[in-house]
Amino acid sequence: MYISQRWEEQRGRMAVETKMRDVEGYMMGGRYWRDVEMTKEQILEYVKSIEVGVAGKDGWVMDVDDTCISNLGYYKHHGFGCQAFDSAKFKQWIMKAECDAIPAMLAVFQELVRRGFKVFLVTGRDQARMAHITSLNLHGQGFIGYHRLLFRSEQYQAESAEKYKSEMRRKIEGEGYKIWGNVGDQWSDLQGYSPRNRTFKLPNPMYCIP
Repeated sequence: MYISQRWEEQRGRMAVETKMRDVEGYMMGGRYWRDVEMTKEQILEYVKSIEVGVAGKDGWVMDVDDTCISNLGYYKHHGFGCQAFDSAKFKQWIMKAECDAIPAMLAVFQELVRRGFKVFLVTGRDQARMAHITSLNLHGQGFIGYHRLLFRSEQYQAESAEKYKSEMRRKIEGEGYKIWGNVGDQWSDLQGYSPRNRTFKLPNPMYCIP
């Protein structure tokens, strides 16, 4: 019985190590960046078909973490998502404001602003503790000119990511904006309310937020 248990534990560790190598190969070997670049081209092609009005009510939504700026600098030192998630260590990482821009999405952002879209950055980061440092990180990486940066406030702390982000889109549309597009690395960034906008999913095999 003891030998069987040890074998199962060893097999489990081997499976985790194999998964980690697969994710590391994807994230660090060039395939991730090629996929993101392909998504960029799809977005920009779609953007060309939109005539932005003079009323200033043409909106676009973008997620922040691993959409605009990358947490790869953290996860490559924590098993590419194959280690147990440590929220305290991850918050320490965020407070360093060292997330690099994802170049393809920075190019998308800048083109959207140039064309006159009102870009709403919607993040699940905590408003009370992370608003200032997140703004600094984004600005330092070139994300300048967005219309609004929306954080998860106290009233939404108990909500799932999908419900919270759905509510943010509902509020944006309630202010009279038409959301033409929505970009995120999690399905919870894209699902829920406001199905009329076109959505663009970025790859992220390191974690999943419901």
